[in-house]
Amino acid sequence: MQDVGKLLLIIGVALVLAGLILYGAGDRFTWLGRLPGDIRIEKENFNFYFPITTMILVSIVLTLLVRFWQYFK
Repeated sequence: MQDVGKLLLIIGVALVLAGLILYGAGDRFTWLGRLPGDIRIEKENFNFYFPITTMILVSIVLTLLVRFWQYFK
């Protein structure tokens, strides 16, 4: 169970750091979530947003980071 605890702590610290970076960056990441290919439907009483391109981009970046980490581990 100690390994699970360490993993949860690492994930928590990573989320806090990502939150601080996004909070501190302000308007520099406004393009994130508004990429071409993100689905946005806005009608009078209905809003639907599905950031598929953003999710693919984040997935690729995270995959590269994990593979980089495993390569040097």
